[in-house]
Amino acid sequence: MTFTAFQEKTLTARPPIEVAGRWIKRYHVTADPAGIAPEVERAAYAVLPELLPEPDGTPPATFVVLHRGGDTGAYLNAYSWVWDNVLHYRGAAAGQPALGCPDLDPTRFVRHDLPWIGCVWELPPVLHERHAWVRHLLRPEVPDLPSYLADALPDGTTGERT
Repeated sequence: MTFTAFQEKTLTARPPIEVAGRWIKRYHVTADPAGIAPEVERAAYAVLPELLPEPDGTPPATFVVLHRGGDTGAYLNAYSWVWDNVLHYRGAAAGQPALGCPDLDPTRFVRHDLPWIGCVWELPPVLHERHAWVRHLLRPEVPDLPSYLADALPDGTTGERT
């Protein structure tokens, strides 16, 4: 394995969408200032229903991190709230043969079963979403899903946030 100098990437919060009966909060991560190409975004969200768990009575909320790597890879991490306070993970990748992708096409997403939950650029939303879930769903007398959906990391870098 070769290590390269670490550089932060751009993190952008996109508006929530509804997919398969779940509300999806969306984060995009990329080194490209132009953002993630529309065809990669469309392909990623087309595979998203395969990554979502069955309803279990928990408010139907998921957050995703769509990450366009610096090479041919694209990664979709889906983190869904289940069992009231548990984070369920499933992921898909495209353009990365080392992860079982058939080729270098960043729009051909395939689900993977690796136990990895995210890389250093994909993890900042996990911490924020944990705090937001506690703040809006677990602490109040009445869970407030709309407030949770509106509570996203601000656009910026994937760097340390205070």
